[in-house]
Formats: sequence, structure tokens, C-alpha cells
Amino acid sequence: MTKEALRKLFLEKRSSLSQETYDKLNESLIDNFFKSIDFSTLSVLHSFLPIEKTKEPDTRKLIKRIKKQLPSVKIAIPKINTQTSNLDHFYFEGENQLEKNTWGIPEPKQGVPVPLEKIDAVIVPLLAFDKSGHRVGYGRGFYDKFLNQCTGRIQRIGISLFPPVDEIENVNLNDQRLTCAVTPDEVFVFD
Repeated sequence: MTKEALRKLFLEKRSSLSQETYDKLNESLIDNFFKSIDFSTLSVLHSFLPIEKTKEPDTRKLIKRIKKQLPSVKIAIPKINTQTSNLDHFYFEGENQLEKNTWGIPEPKQGVPVPLEKIDAVIVPLLAFDKSGHRVGYGRGFYDKFLNQCTGRIQRIGISLFPPVDEIENVNLNDQRLTCAVTPDEVFVFD
């Protein structure tokens, strides 16, 4: 399927989830994330914050658990820079630091900037991913640009409430592949 078709399909799949099913999938996803990611190599983990209306995986619960169980791991969060069409990055200081932008995405209104070279791993937002590690985002390219600016050693971790599709048809050279993807039931590692 094409990115456009997958975007539509997976937005519909997410919106059709009951709150109970959504909560259970998130709980299993977070448990699986903690079982499968090697936190010993991480000093700074970058994570998107979820758009609640589209039922993205609840990274707020994931961040809360990391801060409680792994206080030495610092969390970085993005802010869309509308002037440059890039992401700026800040250390996460707490909920009082956040406000929603025009797309309903929680972002830091202030904070300490995070240099790209400090980031060890990125939790990448996605609508769908395939068995080769390609992903479908929302189509604006913010994360592909950001990941392209990062060093080669950075882990690119996709999280999804659903398993992968076989193949995304219209992948291009600027698309950044995932290192791995975590779902509620499985972990997929890509070359």
C-alpha cells in the first residue's frame, strides 16, 4: 500500500479503538518497551508527545515510568520550529512546561535546549511501519529531517499499537528507516 492509503487506514484503525482497548494496548506496549530496550546505553532519550485526538501511543505514561525507574536517563522532547520547518529539542521538565500547538501537539513553551549529539535514541512517531523498518508518519517530514541530522549511531525506535504491514510501496531516499519497532506483542529489529 502507499503511504497515503496507509495514513488513512491507520488513522481510522486508531480512531475506532475503544478507550478500554486503547488503554490495554498502551499498557502492553510500555511493558514490551521496557523488556526489549537496553537502557544501559542511554543517557538522553528523545520522545514525541502524543496527539490525544489521534490516539497515538501514550508516551506520557512511558516517560513517567522511565523517570520513576531510570532517573539517570534524561528525556528530550521536540518543538516544531515553523520558521525553519525543523524540530527544536528541549529537556523535559514536566507537564507545566507544555502547551498545545495549532495541531494539538503538546510542546515545550520554554526549556533547556538539547544538542543533537547528546541524543542516544529517538522514539519516532508513526502511523504504520513495514517489515523492512520503513515508516509512515503524518507526511510533513519533520522526523525524517531530524533523524537525518543525527549521528549514525542513534537508535530510531518506532512504537505502534499495531503490527507491521508487509511493505510500504512509495518509500523514497529521504525516508529514515527504524532501528527497531515495538508493538504490544512483538519487537522487530531491522538491519
